Amino acid sequence: MSGVPVSEDVFNAVSGTGWAVVDVETSGLRPYEHRVLSVAVLTLDTAGELVEEFSTLLDPGCDPGPVHIHGLTTERLRGAPVFEEVAEHIGTLLAGRVMVAHNAQFDYEFLAHEFARARSWLPVSQRMCTLALNRRVAPPTDDLKLASLAAHYKVPQQRAHDALDDARVLAGILKGSLSAAGELGLSLPLVACPPKQGAGYPPRVPKTPCAHRNPGRLAPGAPLVQGMKVAFTGDTRTAREELIARSVAAGLNVMGSVSRHTSVLVTDETDSDSAKFRAARSANVPVITEEAFLGLLAGVQPGTTHANTAPPAPVLPAQRRTGHPASTAPLSGRRILVLGGPHDHASTLRTRIAELGAAAAVNLSAGVTDVVLLADGAGDRRMPHITARGLPVHDADWLTTLTSPSGTAQEAGTTDPAGVPVLPRGGVLDLPTAHGGAGTWTVTAAWGHQTGCEIDVVAFILDGDEQVSCDEDFVFYGAPESPDTTVRLTTDGPSEQAVTMDLTSLPDAVSKIVVAAAIDGPATFARAGAIEITVAQGTGARAVAQATLDAATTERTLLLAEIYRRGPGWRVRAVGQGYDHQLAALARGFGVDVSG
Repeated sequence: MSGVPVSEDVFNAVSGTGWAVVDVETSGLRPYEHRVLSVAVLTLDTAGELVEEFSTLLDPGCDPGPVHIHGLTTERLRGAPVFEEVAEHIGTLLAGRVMVAHNAQFDYEFLAHEFARARSWLPVSQRMCTLALNRRVAPPTDDLKLASLAAHYKVPQQRAHDALDDARVLAGILKGSLSAAGELGLSLPLVACPPKQGAGYPPRVPKTPCAHRNPGRLAPGAPLVQGMKVAFTGDTRTAREELIARSVAAGLNVMGSVSRHTSVLVTDETDSDSAKFRAARSANVPVITEEAFLGLLAGVQPGTTHANTAPPAPVLPAQRRTGHPASTAPLSGRRILVLGGPHDHASTLRTRIAELGAAAAVNLSAGVTDVVLLADGAGDRRMPHITARGLPVHDADWLTTLTSPSGTAQEAGTTDPAGVPVLPRGGVLDLPTAHGGAGTWTVTAAWGHQTGCEIDVVAFILDGDEQVSCDEDFVFYGAPESPDTTVRLTTDGPSEQAVTMDLTSLPDAVSKIVVAAAIDGPATFARAGAIEITVAQGTGARAVAQATLDAATTERTLLLAEIYRRGPGWRVRAVGQGYDHQLAALARGFGVDVSG
């Protein structure tokens, strides 16, 4: 890539005193529960040159966790300072700099919790993830793990999982990544970090999952049935905690809010103005008194368990299951970027690209092989970088002269230049199992850099009726984890967000996870453009599938992917279904109460 001009935007994006490269080793994966065992901070100037190094072991006051990974035994940590003793110095190193880490949200959240425990706050206003940056660059590596990137950028690595050595390696990767991003004219995935402290980090108390399907609403004169969704409002003669405990023990599903899927609302305040009472009246949800509820509670009828009612595995047409060999597609192995033109025209061409066996790109990366130029595309800011790289530039007629393979689209019969299977809209793929279990999987969504258009990725954790079991099974920016932490949302930049799912630990009641995107305000996906999703197992792992999805013109919400049970395993489907309504309406469709 020598001779390609480097965009000044890459380096001008960092103001203040430069970068702070961070690595932490921890006693586990949950920042509100586990502790930091060692930390390293390297400060760099805006050009990426080293200014200062700091590293230390820490006494966490708890079990050090997976010693086989980090090698930090209780004996090694004994006598090390506690975090409170080094917090001020670490804060001085971080203040005014962009914090950089590999999987940066992980390091950021752990440090934020440590500062909160020290009755202080993490002085970071911006962070950047080198994993997210290299997903944009797309270097020709097998995966995006630290060791693979170190080899690609020719950075020596001495001791993996040593905080100081990992930070030194990351500093070298950062310089190489910034150079590559500059050559491609990429915007940096900088994430704004509002102050977090104290009350922002309470321990999470998982809700006990209900083992039974919701049988529907309570009918007059009928008994309660296990799985019914019950809500309480107003004062009760019996302690609320006792009511909830007895309800859960009887097999009922106690909800914190009321929606159209609530079976019954319990209250003695029939003239109540509470949000729950108003919602129940609006949705015609039955309302009964506490006395009536306690009478029914003594005779709750058996329900149907989730495990016994898993939906049958979808049967796909044989042609879709087998697909066409990738070699029969005329553009197999290419990654094509469409520039310019109205959204509906560009969307049609991206669909055509998939039909011809190629992957449609949403950003210029190292893997792009061709560019299709539409009206006004010549003025795109990426064109100088495209010209400098000598990429073939075509007009729209180029795609019409090529012939698609006969038959219908396949599940994943084509690949991009990196060998990742490309899913067409509606395409499906069985997720491979690891070590006898489903493992942890991540669906990452990325889109072109936008101004004045904010996109949020969300997830719905659904039961066999395609409804949430509780409002907390709606994961979004305001509640980025499910109660049991099996589903998490991470933000790696203004144009990239990811949903991580621990499929092995999900309750039996969960049959599907839906990942969607929504635009806030009056903007639509005609303005936002296409969204690219990738599916990978573990942090930095090679993707097993990808898809590029377009809504048409007026949609403000877009279903991206479904991860659902299929027999003993799991499948992923690229959806690409858009809706004109906003996120609140989409959430209500899955049973999430969004009132108030």
